[in-house]
Amino acid sequence: MKSLFFCTIFLFSTLLGFSQVKNKVTNTTTPNKLTAVEKSLGWKLLWDGQTTNGWRSAGRTTFPAKGWKIENNTLTIAPANARDGVSGGDIVTVDEYSNFELVADFKITKGANSGIKYFVTETYTPTDPSVGLEFQVLDDAVHPDAKLGVRGNRTCGSLYDMIAAAPNKKVNPVGEWNQARIIVKGSQVEHWLNGMKVVEYERTGQMFRALVYCSKFKDFEGFGEAKKGHILLQDHGDAVSYKNIKIRVLK
Repeated sequence: MKSLFFCTIFLFSTLLGFSQVKNKVTNTTTPNKLTAVEKSLGWKLLWDGQTTNGWRSAGRTTFPAKGWKIENNTLTIAPANARDGVSGGDIVTVDEYSNFELVADFKITKGANSGIKYFVTETYTPTDPSVGLEFQVLDDAVHPDAKLGVRGNRTCGSLYDMIAAAPNKKVNPVGEWNQARIIVKGSQVEHWLNGMKVVEYERTGQMFRALVYCSKFKDFEGFGEAKKGHILLQDHGDAVSYKNIKIRVLK
């Protein structure tokens, strides 16, 4: 009981200190292409829009044969009822990253759940290589996960099961595109959703470890504090699409 009380008070205090910041959303007119300006700023495509180059299954060396499809310039997770019992599973980047700015457009279907994870090291267990910090992708209105956790810390844009996204966030309706942005500079991390900063935290130190202790990740030693890791797109059995996935390395 004392542990639950401590976690609730701690998480509430992090929300009180949250500062709201807005930023202009950048979209290219052609899907999965970089503008000349983006190239000059060091942006690179994480997904080329046509192939599986640069990606593989989490914990494996090849891309899943089923469960994911490339169609109409989007990378889409097939719903569980359309797979003939075969799960695609989570996919990760071949490369690892430490300081970076990541942008990805995502589109959910009704009741869908997915996520963009980072600092995935694949080192915890062979059967669960997908553990990492997560930008939650969710249909908050329908999926039950939105009401679980503490004070909304499993809703869209949140640091999953740890820090809730700002309550005044803007999420576009099911079937429309949203933009996720994750910025990591050393231990400082930000989540942006459709041009608004919705989460800000430091992934080291006593406060972060208290958040981990209050989450489902408390038994994963060193969770979230790796110096580098893979980017992951989560297959949760629901139809979710991604495009315009790009990254730039920060010094």
